[in-house]
Amino acid sequence: MDTRPAAQVSDTVGGVPDGDGVRGKGLSGNSVGLLGSAVIGLSTVAPVYCLTSTLGSTAGEVGLRMPAVFLAGFLPMLLVAFAYRELNKAVPDCGTSFTWTVKAFGPRLGWMCGWGLVIATIIVLSNLAGVATSYFWLLAGELTGSEHVAALEGNKAVHIVTCLALIAVATAVSYRGMQATKGVQYAMVGLQLAVLAAFVAMAFAKAGSGGPDFSTGAHFSLSWLNPFAVQSFGAFTAGLSLSIFMYWGWDTCLTANEETTGSARTPGRAALIAMVVLVGSYLVTGVAAQMAVGSGTRGLGLANPDSSDNVFAALAGPVMGPGLGIALFVAVLASAVASLQTTFIPVARTVLAMSAYEALPASYARVHPRFRVPGRATVTAGVATGVFYTVMTLVSEHVLTDTIYALGLMICFYYALTAFACAWYFRAELRRSARDLAFKGVFPVLGGVLLTAVFLKTLTDMWNPAYGSGSAVFGVGSVFVIGVGLLVLGFVLMLVMRRRSPAFFRGEVLTRQTPALVVEE
Repeated sequence: MDTRPAAQVSDTVGGVPDGDGVRGKGLSGNSVGLLGSAVIGLSTVAPVYCLTSTLGSTAGEVGLRMPAVFLAGFLPMLLVAFAYRELNKAVPDCGTSFTWTVKAFGPRLGWMCGWGLVIATIIVLSNLAGVATSYFWLLAGELTGSEHVAALEGNKAVHIVTCLALIAVATAVSYRGMQATKGVQYAMVGLQLAVLAAFVAMAFAKAGSGGPDFSTGAHFSLSWLNPFAVQSFGAFTAGLSLSIFMYWGWDTCLTANEETTGSARTPGRAALIAMVVLVGSYLVTGVAAQMAVGSGTRGLGLANPDSSDNVFAALAGPVMGPGLGIALFVAVLASAVASLQTTFIPVARTVLAMSAYEALPASYARVHPRFRVPGRATVTAGVATGVFYTVMTLVSEHVLTDTIYALGLMICFYYALTAFACAWYFRAELRRSARDLAFKGVFPVLGGVLLTAVFLKTLTDMWNPAYGSGSAVFGVGSVFVIGVGLLVLGFVLMLVMRRRSPAFFRGEVLTRQTPALVVEE
């Protein structure tokens, strides 16, 4: 008799796991198509939110070479996306990075890779909630014409309560399943892209107009697209870390693979579509903003410390006018709220997979019988997000900036591991054809090496308190404390789970495997 929880029983005959230990989870299959999957990936990235949060910080690091850094950040993401696509074809499992790394390198590295994904998601959820809260009160102030209402955003108690309420609403929507998620996202993503296109068009029109707000604008130069023109390697890697954060989330397309039509191929295609849309949006917006206001610290310059952490709040009125400027506030709020909701997908499904394979307590493997979602994992992610944001807000006044910098470290960590896992998992196939060598070996390894270099350089730089917001804990940069501390916490939790789930850590549940050499369709 099979005594495993229902969520762990495979879709195979008799509910028995297939030969390599992969198990079905009880999720709702065929709920999302190619377009829906790409939209969910775009929504998780939240392009408008990413731009308002990081345009200023990136310009502060690399100046007018910001578009070049966007291109440089896209390259390792594209190379890693090929790794995700190939691994998903072979093992379409919602555990993605966790599952694939276990099968390539064993349970310990796989567990830490899963932890990296989970904690990165919790960090970005907290930031999304924070930005959504800020724009909620700013928008309320604009609509009511009351500076007092807008100033509530700066009231710490009100800010935290509003933030927790938004997290609760997003958790509730995610709890209702993929169909509810998909329906909300079509409208949200369409609104974001439409308003962003209007902003870009108006920024180009204002560039060189000679108005007092646009006297700091710059004339376009092809050198803006040259990453080798960045003045220092340290500035380049800091900007690259922020750029990588701006692409993070496309892999949600893969995390929803067990709920996607054509789970072996559709998610990988959707991820590539989402990334092409993202890089195009970022490049055009970055160029338009620099031509309109420049990347300096004076006036509306993107690197002005008074507005660099929330660029669109400063540019909305001058660029789009009072009326349409409100639309930009709405777009940022919609972007953050929509991403807040879809970002529960990767964390909940990774926790579900880790539990289904006995790497976490079995209670997290329960799937809601009606909504077909990992209910307990979704609620736990919401609670963890609320606690993390509340604590970090009370501890540090610069929590938004520092957690974004720490997030780049986490993203590099688990993306690089996944890229290397691809090459190792398919090592027996690399000599079969030039295509296999490139897409299963060379491209993933190159992407992993680039991300590892960024990880190590960022790890070194963030020791300095000047990195990030400039705050410190006992003389050590707070970004270092946040980033490394969370990785150490994951290692400790892994040791605890090793005692509770020895079968998983002995490799008896999810087995290491090299795929047999088979002829592709």
